[in-house]
Amino acid sequence: MTIVTAQLSVSLDGCYAGPLQSDPRDWLNGAEAAGFFRVTRWVIDAQAWRERQGISGGERSVNSDIVAEQFASAGAYVMGRRMMDGGEVPWGDEPPFRAPVFVVTNRPKNVLPREGGTSFTYVTDGVASAVDLARAAANGKNVAIAGGGSLVRRALGLGLLDELELHIVPVVLGDGLRLLTPELGLGSKEGIDLTPIRVLETPTVTHVKYRVEGRSELVLDNRGRDGS
Repeated sequence: MTIVTAQLSVSLDGCYAGPLQSDPRDWLNGAEAAGFFRVTRWVIDAQAWRERQGISGGERSVNSDIVAEQFASAGAYVMGRRMMDGGEVPWGDEPPFRAPVFVVTNRPKNVLPREGGTSFTYVTDGVASAVDLARAAANGKNVAIAGGGSLVRRALGLGLLDELELHIVPVVLGDGLRLLTPELGLGSKEGIDLTPIRVLETPTVTHVKYRVEGRSELVLDNRGRDGS
């Protein structure tokens, strides 16, 4: 059964990258990239990630198994235009997705085919529409919200996610781009309930997979005043 998933590496203080860099032309040398690479180091060290990129080496580990699982389960992807803009050149002629990718944007563009089964389709009518297109293209596998973090947040706030996996890295960035912000659009007495369904610990990162239960009203309990 096709479900919609997302996963993101975050610091202990909830950042998936450093502070926003307004000029993307020198992104690799900025604070945003420094924070991003610090919380995704575990991915780059994983053998499964390196194999997917055509790079030798890497560690065979729980972390590598997580990466391999993510690639194997995804039949289609959804991503934001900023992620696409930053990745188009580094990914080269054969990006690692090897599946249809639907890019949420307000700038229309022709479908961009790539080698290895990847194609980029630009969707201008919102993330929900992109998820619907990805679901139809996933051939029974999962739809993965690839990022960036702002798109994952929008999908969570709109109730589009079935599962969310956070890879929590033991570092405090102090400042940066955060996944969970008021942009989720929650009311003052409203929350999003999640149920942990898997926790895997390693020395470099803790992987917590949640089932997203959805929005609910936050009700104050009586703090035991009735004796219960």
